[in-house]
Amino acid sequence: MFSNIGIPGLILILIVALIIFGPSKLPEIGRAFGSSLREFKHATRDIVSNDEKNKDKKHI
Repeated sequence: MFSNIGIPGLILILIVALIIFGPSKLPEIGRAFGSSLREFKHATRDIVSNDEKNKDKKHI
């Protein structure tokens, strides 16, 4: 996902976020991003497992 950004790109993004949001908001934003990413992964895992179950039912 982030393989094309690299370390210098991540540092630049962190500096820009620090300038825009300030140091007090960064932990809150990080937690929100982490929980959103976790929820997205869970939803995609559910979709893939449902698709596999439906595919198995069609072959029976």
